Amino acid sequence: MSTSPPLIGGPFLKQSPSVSHIMLVVMLALTPATLYGLFQFGWPALYLFVTTIAAALVAEVAWLKMAGRPAMPALNDGSALLTGWLLALTLPPWAPWWIGVLGAVIAIWLGKQVFGGLGQNLFNPAMVARVVLLISFPVEMTSFIAPHPFAGPGTVDFMDGLAITFGYGATNIDTLSSASVLGHLKTEIGRGAAWSEAFFDTFKLHGFVFGAVPGSLGETSAPLLLLGGLLLWGARIITWHIPLALLGSIAVLAALFNAIDPHTYPSAMVHVLSGATLLGAFFIATDLVTSPVSPLGKIVFGVGCGVLVYIIRTWGGYPEGVAFAVLIMNAATPLIDRYIKPRVYGRTRRGQPLAYEELSK
Repeated sequence: MSTSPPLIGGPFLKQSPSVSHIMLVVMLALTPATLYGLFQFGWPALYLFVTTIAAALVAEVAWLKMAGRPAMPALNDGSALLTGWLLALTLPPWAPWWIGVLGAVIAIWLGKQVFGGLGQNLFNPAMVARVVLLISFPVEMTSFIAPHPFAGPGTVDFMDGLAITFGYGATNIDTLSSASVLGHLKTEIGRGAAWSEAFFDTFKLHGFVFGAVPGSLGETSAPLLLLGGLLLWGARIITWHIPLALLGSIAVLAALFNAIDPHTYPSAMVHVLSGATLLGAFFIATDLVTSPVSPLGKIVFGVGCGVLVYIIRTWGGYPEGVAFAVLIMNAATPLIDRYIKPRVYGRTRRGQPLAYEELSK
């Protein structure tokens, strides 16, 4: 009695990672920078972070219940949790609690579910929420503080952190408002002050690298964000195309204009290390749903994001342009995928069959 031979897959056959696996790896990559940011900004940042994530999960369940769909499969994939996580990292760390709640609802309902749910959204949900919040509540979204570590002098205690988070004001500390690095540059250059490396007297290099400057929760540590990005690349969750194209285009433009007029345009180091540049390059612009699929398309997408970030920062009305740039290029992604396609084996780039002689070469 003969038996059928076992089925053996080809050497090129591999199983794609599940959505939950991808989300888990991204969250693991975000963890070091997130923990450092929470340490830097203390209790109010922790409250806002937890509140934003919880609101994203509740918004996901609420939408699915209204749509008559089961909630657990959607929650188990981790996409709502990651959306809330990324949104929290883009908010001022001491923003009031309702900013996180409203942003989470906007991200889940308007940025994700209105398009049909995970995998069908055209725009990055967290960036949709950030842009809506920034336009609607500019004061709350641009009120930054100097880092205030848990273990540092003048630590915000539990009750003060609770009061700040719920908008009542602290009882034992003074207001620690400050401009972000990019906000400071925009204000100073906008009023005619000349840029110079003397700005590093205000924002030291170690401040750019280790988050010892005012800014959003996700602007805390360039080395930890880079480490997380390399983890995603090593795990093959992302490729090098978008991060390198985005960072490279910003650096080239910044270096070019700095060389032309060093008293007006900051150096490439300032643009790469400040703001949400690294967070955007590795964790936001590389969103698998809203970015192109082909390697060349990813490069075009990354370059477009980098150019737009630099233009908005330099000549736009806002000091930071990552969210706007990503959303604009998200809208261009279908066009990029339409005209930039990888060649199918055995066919030309126009889709015509190759001749036998050409195929055998």
